[in-house]
Amino acid sequence: MKKIAVIGAGASGLVAAIFAARQGNDVILLEKNNICGKKLLATGNGRCNFWNEDQSLVHYRSSNFDKIKNILNDTNREKILEFFKSIGIEAKIKNGYYYPFSNQASSMQKALILEAEKEKIQINTNQEVTDIKKINDKFEIYCKDRDKIISDRVILATGSKASPKTGSTGFGYEICKKMNHSIVKPLPALVQLRGAEPFFKEWKGIRADVSITLYENNQKIAQEKGEIQLTDYGISGICVFNLSGRVARGLEKKKQERVEINFLEGLDIKTQDEFLVWVNHRDKILKNRTIAELLEGVLNDKLVKILLKRAKISGQLKWKELEESKRENLAKNIIAFSFSITGTNSFEQAQICSGGIPLDEISSQTMESKKVAGLYLIGELLDVDGDCGGYNLEWAWVTGMIAGTN
Repeated sequence: MKKIAVIGAGASGLVAAIFAARQGNDVILLEKNNICGKKLLATGNGRCNFWNEDQSLVHYRSSNFDKIKNILNDTNREKILEFFKSIGIEAKIKNGYYYPFSNQASSMQKALILEAEKEKIQINTNQEVTDIKKINDKFEIYCKDRDKIISDRVILATGSKASPKTGSTGFGYEICKKMNHSIVKPLPALVQLRGAEPFFKEWKGIRADVSITLYENNQKIAQEKGEIQLTDYGISGICVFNLSGRVARGLEKKKQERVEINFLEGLDIKTQDEFLVWVNHRDKILKNRTIAELLEGVLNDKLVKILLKRAKISGQLKWKELEESKRENLAKNIIAFSFSITGTNSFEQAQICSGGIPLDEISSQTMESKKVAGLYLIGELLDVDGDCGGYNLEWAWVTGMIAGTN
């Protein structure tokens, strides 16, 4: 029997502790918050989207991308789904997204805590770890307001720097750096995007179903579809979040980041010619309407005013009164509305981070550090970030299971 210390009782830490205990080890779980799984409770707007039917690895990013497939393989995926059933989680699947059947994140949190208690894990909340040292073949773990803890192994599940109100401060990076690990600079991901356009204050509060394309140094690198929220600083929404990690990484490298929004994606209008055919047809049906009136039946009226203003067209004109160049300019502003991204919101608003400990510094078979024997690194601490849709929790579950088992 070995003494295993798991630092951090989030998604990855709870799973790691349970699997370590199932191997017959003596496990202590140390959590700085007053409850386990605090961040887990907020996932999926309190519903906990914990998995996704779409298992394509295109939903992940890392500086060592090829290493991901060794970890998120079919065998490990099957094992973790079996684990959820073994702790009483029944899935409700909606559009490929998995939720607890109760639609409550607390169901997942409670199931994990109950299983940890069943496995006789020593759960210590309000225990802030301040330092970890490797002395010969043992680890010394120092906490506030208690004696040091001696363990044979340490599983570090401290999270990233995202959402610090849930306890993620970046402490794990400091420990890893002290133990000779390198760190890909953590940057906010799954976060809102910012710009510096004067029309932002006018479009605040508008929601729209769109496609949004990301250009880096004028080269297309990604595209997402879905609802966006227009804000007084830029744009938000799931499709924006899925682009944000790449934007943050590009801006860090001094690259130009620009987005193009197609506000008529929902009507399957993708080109200038398709737009012109659509408006011509609409103008024939809706006789004697102004341009503004033609558009207001489809787009938010506040948005119509912004689009016309940017195209330098009076909304009181009729479609037939517009010269060809004006029509083309209007098409460009509606199906390829473009502006530069100057930054992201901060770690406080971010759901996860881009960056962390590189995957080539750990064993993909065990999650053990290649720098320090007996130290295991899991979850958000590693240089992997996924899209919205359960992908980051999948990474947490699977890496926790691998580390705990090994």
